[in-house]
Amino acid sequence: MNVQSIFGISVVFGLVASSTFGALYLWPWLHGRSRVDALRPLLVIHAFRYIGLSFLVPGVVAPDLPMTFARSAAWGDLAAAVLALLALATLRSKLGIAFAWAFNLWGAFDLLDAFYQAGMSGLSPSQFGAAFFIPTVGVPLLLMTHVLMFRLLVRREPMREARGVAMRAL
Repeated sequence: MNVQSIFGISVVFGLVASSTFGALYLWPWLHGRSRVDALRPLLVIHAFRYIGLSFLVPGVVAPDLPMTFARSAAWGDLAAAVLALLALATLRSKLGIAFAWAFNLWGAFDLLDAFYQAGMSGLSPSQFGAAFFIPTVGVPLLLMTHVLMFRLLVRREPMREARGVAMRAL
C-alpha cells in the first residue's frame, strides 16, 4: 500500500473516530450545560494548538517539507491558540463570546486551509515525519470540536442562564 493511501485512510479513520466520540460522549455531556460552561473545555483543548509549531522544527518534519505550508500551518495554529486563550479568559462577557466566534471562525478556516495548502503544494505524507499524527489524529479531533462550538454559539441560551448572568453582574 502506498504512503498516500495510508495517509488518506488515517485521516478518514481520524474523522470517523473523532465524530463518533463527539456524538456519543462529548455532545451529550456538553448539551445540557450553559454555553459558557460548554465552551470552556473545548477552548482549553485548542490552547494546545501551539503543537503546530513543530512543523518548523528540523528533525521533526522532513527537510523538504514545503516552507510555505509549514509557516502557514504553524503560525495559523499559534494564532488559533492565542484566540482560544483570549476567549477562555473573557468567556463570561460579551467580549468573550465575540472572541469565541473569532476563534472558531479562524481556527476552522486555518485547519481547512492547511488541508488545502498541503494538497496544493503536492505535500507527501512522509514529509510530515514525526508530525504525521497532527493531520491524522489532532486535526480531525479539532475539526469535530469546531463543529460542536458552532452548534453551541448559534443556539439560544435558556432564560435561566441569561438571568443568572445578569444577577452575577449586579
